[in-house]
Amino acid sequence: MKTPLVTYLGQPSWTLENGSVSARVTRCAGMLGPVEFRLPDRRRISPLAVAPWAGEKLPPGLPPLLHALRGDFFCAPFGGNGTPHRGEAHPPHGESANAQWTLDETTQAGDASTLHAHLKTTVRPGRIDKRLTVRKGHTAVYCEHVLQGYRGSMPIGTHPCVAFPKEEGAARVSVGSFAWGQVLPTPFENPAQKGYSSLEVGARFRSLDRVPLAVGGFADLSRYPARLGFEDLVMLVGTGKGAFGWSAATFPDQRYVFLQVKNPRVLRHTVLWHSNGGRHYAPWSGRHTAVLGMEEVTSYFHFGLAESVRNNPMNSNGIDTAVTLSPHRPLRVAHILAVASIPRGFDQVVEVRPAPGGAELVAASGKIAQMPLDLGFVAES
Repeated sequence: MKTPLVTYLGQPSWTLENGSVSARVTRCAGMLGPVEFRLPDRRRISPLAVAPWAGEKLPPGLPPLLHALRGDFFCAPFGGNGTPHRGEAHPPHGESANAQWTLDETTQAGDASTLHAHLKTTVRPGRIDKRLTVRKGHTAVYCEHVLQGYRGSMPIGTHPCVAFPKEEGAARVSVGSFAWGQVLPTPFENPAQKGYSSLEVGARFRSLDRVPLAVGGFADLSRYPARLGFEDLVMLVGTGKGAFGWSAATFPDQRYVFLQVKNPRVLRHTVLWHSNGGRHYAPWSGRHTAVLGMEEVTSYFHFGLAESVRNNPMNSNGIDTAVTLSPHRPLRVAHILAVASIPRGFDQVVEVRPAPGGAELVAASGKIAQMPLDLGFVAES
């Protein structure tokens, strides 16, 4: 069965839904968003951001990625890709985040509904199959991308853009175990081009709550929104250990958590893109605010293919910044986007652990929230 294509917020989109989730998927770039999660207490939560220029006519020359920008999308190769590598000149975040996807079918099997689309890429020939699944009673979208026919190294990543309330520090951000973090080692924005950043270029840190600022002192990246008028990017270097990895945004006043779960050996690191009105050039024009990119990657920051596969300060020290693709062995990249209701007093996720029938989220305050969730989905097949 094929679901109809309907234009929504400026983009022709397919719909995937059941009683717990209603999601749109754009044909251009295969972006998942908006997504509405229907919690058991009947609240409806839409945590993923849609760019404020959705549906507007944009200046010529901008990549399709920016026309469609919303929700979560798969990036292969992940990053800006401004430097060609071995004859490959990819658009920002790859053809997967810019080209037109083809819908294969939507299927119903037991309590699961799945949307299957695919993309045949040309810059580096191969095929990506996208399967997005919702399950009865689960406030989650199970996302799977399978790369087939490719050869060589490539950075990859997810790209969920999470919408936050406008109030300073309204939510708490946490990421499962990471070894250390670093601010982008080159300037992220250029004031001469009307872009502004606040963190100290290249600074290393061990904790999100103490990250050096360019003007001195420290920023607390565990609280967001923050630093209105600035764009910043940091990468948290993963350990590659554990059955699963996670990143979370906790909204205590709204009493819910946005949770992303991954396989830490396929998506090794976490990139946090703080987009809070620091870009005053089109189409951003200072209006893209209170958005946090919570990007699970195997990449060297957001630079792209050339910088991630060539020698860099991380892979020279044994830290993976790209995956190795073989035409004889498909690569499955799985992650979960989910929302959980939390009790009063639940302040910040510090642990995610398996529980009977799902997962248990543990807060710094000691409060616990439970949710139906198949953590095994992200395991390697």
